[in-house]
Amino acid sequence: MRMIAKSVSTLVFILISCALIASQSLGEDRYKAKIKAYPYRYNDLTVIGEPVFHIVRSEDTLLDIAKDHGLGYNEMALSYPQMDPWIPPAGERLSVPTFWVLPPTKQQQLVINVPELRLYFFQKSLSRVQTYPVALGNNDWQTPLGTFIINEKRPNPTWYIPKSLRTEYGAKAMRHGPGNPMGKFAMKFSAGAYAIHGTHMPWGVGRLVSHGCVRCYPEHIRLLYPQVKLRTKLEIIYEPVKFGRKGSQIFVEVHPDVYDKISDFEQYAENILKRYPMAVYVDPEKYKLAVSLQSGRPTDVTLGPEKPVQEASPNASTNGGNPRLPENTKKQ
Repeated sequence: MRMIAKSVSTLVFILISCALIASQSLGEDRYKAKIKAYPYRYNDLTVIGEPVFHIVRSEDTLLDIAKDHGLGYNEMALSYPQMDPWIPPAGERLSVPTFWVLPPTKQQQLVINVPELRLYFFQKSLSRVQTYPVALGNNDWQTPLGTFIINEKRPNPTWYIPKSLRTEYGAKAMRHGPGNPMGKFAMKFSAGAYAIHGTHMPWGVGRLVSHGCVRCYPEHIRLLYPQVKLRTKLEIIYEPVKFGRKGSQIFVEVHPDVYDKISDFEQYAENILKRYPMAVYVDPEKYKLAVSLQSGRPTDVTLGPEKPVQEASPNASTNGGNPRLPENTKKQ
């Protein structure tokens, strides 16, 4: 029954997506977007943004609400796992998770965190950061991890179709146009034939639907493309558990293990907590609940006023104090 329900949900998603592609290609700017840059400090301000509220309209789906607020579908679905994504109750007041814990980074340039399906663009000289939801590779075509550089930028890109899909499309390449899945802008990075680009199917943002490329909403790639210079460093990381600071508060943001890389998630989360430089100020029960829910929302896990939070050590602040995925927790 679970498999049937999943198949029905996928079919509904495909049908609705197909119905909306035409309207989106005719009016990509239906959802206006402007650059929003958040201040950050890796010592004491690594939680950016604020949640907002949305009153559900009769025509809304969770996909509409997510896109209206610059989120991927996964962010609303994780926040409301029991809600029908196609028919949320009209009049309901929803808390929209437009706030995030910054991912650990060495370069503070471009960072994509795979489990949260989100991109961060750091403007280090200004201590500002922008963030955008993305679609990533499915489990058969996983987006590569590592540190790369942006080595090519192309407006109106041609899509050079992978050999495995050429029979389906009947061509080796597809020029720019409404059916081109790369959208209007592409930024290739040094991992082979992968790129950060737009999409002709915005309803896939926040899902694992690509062949490894990074897809952005059309209105977001338009903002990002002119800002990112050639040779910009791109870190693609896998961090399902992130710790952050907002003054005296400590937050944790926990996402599902989307590529099934971790054999024991609870043990992994316990190891992350042990290695967190400010673990003494974390309430273990609040942390355990956040790990269990995997809601993708920053959750306040501060122990309490009896233990005032002190400044982290300079060494801990260089990457947000969040350790990388330990090798011994990865599935083989």
